[in-house]
Amino acid sequence: MIEEVFMLRHGRTSYNLARRLQGQIDVPLDIVGQWQVDQSAFALAKRLYWAKVSAQALHPERIAQPGAGAAEQVDVTQYQEAPAAARRMVVMSSDLFRAQQTAHAFADILGLDVVVDARLRERSFGQWEGMTRAQIQAMDPEAYDSWKHHTGGETKYGVESRAEVGSRGSQALYDIIAELESGDQRDVPTTLMLVSHGSWITSTIAHLMDMNRDGLNVFGALRNAFWCKLSVRHSINGVPVERPLFDVDEYNKGPAIADDADWENGPADLRGPHMPAWKPVTW
Repeated sequence: MIEEVFMLRHGRTSYNLARRLQGQIDVPLDIVGQWQVDQSAFALAKRLYWAKVSAQALHPERIAQPGAGAAEQVDVTQYQEAPAAARRMVVMSSDLFRAQQTAHAFADILGLDVVVDARLRERSFGQWEGMTRAQIQAMDPEAYDSWKHHTGGETKYGVESRAEVGSRGSQALYDIIAELESGDQRDVPTTLMLVSHGSWITSTIAHLMDMNRDGLNVFGALRNAFWCKLSVRHSINGVPVERPLFDVDEYNKGPAIADDADWENGPADLRGPHMPAWKPVTW
């Protein structure tokens, strides 16, 4: 049974740095983005270390063993009898490479597999993909202003609406939960880690919470390599519900280093002479 869901945004890319609408264009992480996801992966892996023990209990052949001359072998039963073995972690990623890189930064530490799923793809920005806000404004000031004020003018250019993204993301989550709870391990307490994209995550959460999909900006934009955590409820006062219910426990959370370092620009020893500085979004 799925008990909690983490939603982790990918790290920075060159398009993020240049303030270009990325959408479903496949762009890899840049050097700072890799640093960001590594920092978040370390923090989450420390917090969720039990998942490594769970994976090793399920796959004892992956546990390193000493040579034949050793005094004894690693006691596999310690892993199989640990309380962590009674849980499982499932890691799923958008099929876009930046999300896969982010997922592996976390999963590889814990020895977990990554399942790639196109249902976790970012919002499509249609004809605007690859463009900067200045270019969009110059092309169609009226549509740009409508987009800025969340009145939907962007959709005339094939941009997926926030409501559509939220509906698509929510349905994907409901379907994924149903799929995971229909197998042999359906009764195993499960944590689901979904690695996706900023607009997909915020719109999905808004839809799940039955909020105005255009009003989520009150929470602020989701930062690169930051995460949200949702608790999953399958009943109300002991009565099973038809579809899972969700509580938002954490929103826009990151590792402790993000409070002390220049998160958006990364440490100085990663920034070459030709790398521009990060600039906040300006409308």
